Amino acid sequence: MRIEVTIAKTTPLPAGALDALAGELSRRINNQYPDADGNVTVRYAANNNLSVIGGIKEDKDRISEILQETWESADDWFITD
Repeated sequence: MRIEVTIAKTTPLPAGALDALAGELSRRINNQYPDADGNVTVRYAANNNLSVIGGIKEDKDRISEILQETWESADDWFITD
């Protein structure tokens, strides 16, 4: 399974946020989907979007929930220096 998250270019994020989000999201997804190891990418694009390739609808729904939980808990895992 491959997971791609795109963030709208107009969304202001601090330096290092995309890499940190990719790392935390990968960790959380790999806890429930070990076969997704290394297949999570986060990048800027025109719009916000979540693509789950190789999964069923229930997988996309659960990954969407994990993404939402990860985004909402950024204060807990994203450390700025």
